[in-house]
Amino acid sequence: PTLEDAISITNDNPYGNGCAIFTSSGGAARKFQYEIQAGQVGINVPIPVPLPFFSFTGNKGSIRGDVNFYGQSGVQFFTQLKTVTSNWQYRKGE
Repeated sequence: PTLEDAISITNDNPYGNGCAIFTSSGGAARKFQYEIQAGQVGINVPIPVPLPFFSFTGNKGSIRGDVNFYGQSGVQFFTQLKTVTSNWQYRKGE
């Protein structure tokens, strides 16, 4: 499967809670981050979980009602949220 296949499979899902990509390619990570339709995106880390410092940012059919349960729901009602967590290993000489 290609990166485009992975993005398409994820975006075709009626829910949009979270997803992750493990890659050494910054370009692939950036493409995935901007094109994926999920509320929580992990880059080189497992799927992020809702923690006090990360609001639950589900997407599409993952949200019920008109408000989120973190933050200022009045603003978030008209805002599509996405939490991106990434981890890049530094290698000497690169």
